Amino acid sequence: MSQSKSIQKDDHASAWVTPFVQHGGPRYLQIADMLERALSGGSLRPGDRLPPQRSLAALFQVDLTTVTRAYDEAKRRNLLEGHGARGTYVAAPKVELTQMLDLSMNIPPPPVGVDFDDLLKQGVAQVLMRTDSDLLMSYHLGGGSQADRAAGAAWLAPMFGNVDGEHVVACPGAQAALAALILTLSRPGDAILTEPAVYPGLRSAAGQLNRKAVVVETDADGMLPEALEKAGRKHRARLVYLNPTLQNPTAHTMPAARRLAITQVAQRCGMHIIEDDPYWLLASDAPPPLAHYAPAHVSYIATLSKCLAPGLRMAYTLIADTQLRERFLDALRSFSLMATPVTTALTTQWIHDGSAHALLAGIRSEADARQDVIRSILTGATHPRSDGIHVWFSLPGYWTSRELAATARAQGVAVTASDAFYDNRPPNAIRISLGSIRDRARLASALKKLSLLLAHKPAVRREFVI
Repeated sequence: MSQSKSIQKDDHASAWVTPFVQHGGPRYLQIADMLERALSGGSLRPGDRLPPQRSLAALFQVDLTTVTRAYDEAKRRNLLEGHGARGTYVAAPKVELTQMLDLSMNIPPPPVGVDFDDLLKQGVAQVLMRTDSDLLMSYHLGGGSQADRAAGAAWLAPMFGNVDGEHVVACPGAQAALAALILTLSRPGDAILTEPAVYPGLRSAAGQLNRKAVVVETDADGMLPEALEKAGRKHRARLVYLNPTLQNPTAHTMPAARRLAITQVAQRCGMHIIEDDPYWLLASDAPPPLAHYAPAHVSYIATLSKCLAPGLRMAYTLIADTQLRERFLDALRSFSLMATPVTTALTTQWIHDGSAHALLAGIRSEADARQDVIRSILTGATHPRSDGIHVWFSLPGYWTSRELAATARAQGVAVTASDAFYDNRPPNAIRISLGSIRDRARLASALKKLSLLLAHKPAVRREFVI
């Protein structure tokens, strides 16, 4: 009997084996993903013995090195453990004594079908081969080189079509771009008009720069145009901040008709909009950005931190007006002279050679899979959808968001309470971020812990008197 047939005879040993997916990435990663799915789904259990590597290579019809790399990757994910001559076994769940299961940090998940370590090594090698190392360690004028701006134009093409690279500024992250725009477009004491749910970084920047965030009324489609116009005139506001696509934290996307109406108000009232749009490329059906409708009245920020990797520290800011762009650059240089040359060069290399789009596709695929995981474990998402890296989750009345967040943290799971995003009357909800837990099985474990908490009312606390 052949090795292949002997494995197939043991149904439990091979039940987790599925066909390879064409264009699904390196086969060793696909095998490791199969193991992870099997453990999460229950077709493999802790203590199960896996076939010898040569037998598995015969079953998959791949070389032994592929299976060895797959087993090494699975061990790195804490899925398997080796016992010498006794063989390789499915690992028991690790007891995490110090590491929090973090559902609070909004970062991209590991990409499906992409060996990120190899991608990073190859990208850095290409940068070092093509660029003088002295240039990578020297000062550069802020805003990026011509190649950097061309990379930014290419990155923004899905949103806008053809983009003039001269209109693009390469910035050291979205927070720096946001602060520079506030400095450029407003004065101390000015109001910045926002929706009730707002990215905490905007409030932080406004407070540090002596501006005040003023909430404008919304409905199911987002900021109300008539309320924006009224607030703009009342507060003599020059500046509006919006995060219109897969909004952080609510995951709501403003429809096209509302975007057009908002830009019309801005044009009529002489206001300028900061469009913070980190998630557009993760959405399957996002309308055109607000900057598409009124480029002279909207400055557009697209960070790579939420759709590729935070460590790149790269955001592209699209500003059509030449004078405004120069003023923005002056403000940016006042506190951040330049983006880091090495990561800027790496980002430019990845965009021009297609690696960035392969990475984005893998992250979108993994984000979709993680949305499926949360829908299978929890119910109650305000905007259940298959896009993005976070979910806004409404709580039952017997939990408050602060209490749930504190209790979950005590049990080793971090989530973000709604008051992190609201100044007044926060809804009873939490944001659940799906990207920072590396392994899907551990993500499911964290969500199951949340599910158990939500299924019961909080324990009554009793005072202990001595």
